[in-house]
Amino acid sequence: MRALATFILTAGLSAANQADYYLREEIPLPPGEVMEIGSIALMPGKKLAVTTRRGDLWIATGAYEEDLSKVRWSKFAHGLHEPLGMFWKDDSLWLTQRPEVSRLRDGNGDGKADEFETISAGWGSRGDYHEYAFGSEPDRDGNVWVALCLTGSFTADADWRGWCVRVTPQGEMIPTCSGIRSPGGIGFNAEGDCFYTDNQGIWNGSSSLKWLKPGSFQGCPVGNKFHELAKLPAPPAVSDKSRILAERKKHRDFIPPAVIFPHARIGQSPTGIACDTSAGAFGPWRDQLYVAEQTHSQVQRVCLEKVNGIYQGAVFHFLEGFEAGLIPIRFDPLAGLLFAGGSNRGWGSRGSKPFTLERVRWTGRTPFEIKTMSARRDGFTLEFTSPVDPTSAGDPASYSMDAWTYIHQADYGSPEVDQATPKVTAATVSPDQLKVHLTIDGLVQGHVHHLKAPGVRSSSTAPLWHPEAFYTLNEIPR
Repeated sequence: MRALATFILTAGLSAANQADYYLREEIPLPPGEVMEIGSIALMPGKKLAVTTRRGDLWIATGAYEEDLSKVRWSKFAHGLHEPLGMFWKDDSLWLTQRPEVSRLRDGNGDGKADEFETISAGWGSRGDYHEYAFGSEPDRDGNVWVALCLTGSFTADADWRGWCVRVTPQGEMIPTCSGIRSPGGIGFNAEGDCFYTDNQGIWNGSSSLKWLKPGSFQGCPVGNKFHELAKLPAPPAVSDKSRILAERKKHRDFIPPAVIFPHARIGQSPTGIACDTSAGAFGPWRDQLYVAEQTHSQVQRVCLEKVNGIYQGAVFHFLEGFEAGLIPIRFDPLAGLLFAGGSNRGWGSRGSKPFTLERVRWTGRTPFEIKTMSARRDGFTLEFTSPVDPTSAGDPASYSMDAWTYIHQADYGSPEVDQATPKVTAATVSPDQLKVHLTIDGLVQGHVHHLKAPGVRSSSTAPLWHPEAFYTLNEIPR
């Protein structure tokens, strides 16, 4: 009971402080329309395009203005099939719909789409509710990456379900990764590598952010039968009731989740992905990823690093209080604005409205936070957003850590298992007081390491806005 009360108090303080750092504002939507937002695109002239899950495409002007009462909407297209990915390129809006990647263009300049082109329709769909197709913006070669949800999130009853494919500008479909279950979003990091979010369920002990390394297997074997269509070697036949680390050691192409989001502790339905390439227009989170969350109506913050050739990193609580369950997010690095949209249909969420479109801007005030968490051979190094108080930050008693992993299994989800209690034996503050190296006895490869730092204070005695982090330790640095 005390733990629950502490959580409620901490969450309340975080929500109360959020407006000091980030302003969340609702963007007015067309009156009387069902605007269950499925994707967002940035257009020239500070226009904003959105699609709805029911198949409409709208364009807004005024979404960048100080006074949002000036927002005006026009319908660009309708009759689309649940687009979950959109971007502007070559005077066209490119969409990933459930059955295809499409290009829409206004050829006569009347503000409505009159050219509809199918770029690729190389995968199957049986009409199942869960057969989503999440599409990315173009990569550096112009390819759209598409993550294809399983039929019903459990079976692969249509071609390529459970796979990621790339669609070239010429329309060629390239099977790229297998092992996907139920994606919620897809996007790139600053280096141009592609990631997607997968949700807890079969062969997914908890939800996570996963690296779509070409040729990789992501862990769910249901769609493995399509490797013959791909003319690729068969993906791994993983063992039930195993562990991801054990399966990785057997199968070279099994790429582990880059960051696991422990179920209910840090959301439970991750969705859209956006990378902060603004170099400071949204705070000190340069090149970090923002990950939307449907059930908890939040945005989490992720810092990644590559260790021994494998991505891993930490997830932190970040923004909350959105009015519905978030699905897409889109970051404008020039304006320093994060746009977020969502819907509650089919799923519950903390946000009580049936749909929403919102924007978030930085106030210019930086919270005292753990900026990054990096693995070391003997522990972790924390970098902070402002100088720490050396006395509190240098005291090992200011920190605690526990760790666990999950069962890799055909059953739905997993409890936290193989618990461990790594011990913080020393905390060494850097001369500039911006970093602390934690020496830790008992690191466990393959485990989520949950750090709590309630005792750390800034040089001005401020507590951390969010005093915990969850680091997925796929590899211990050599």
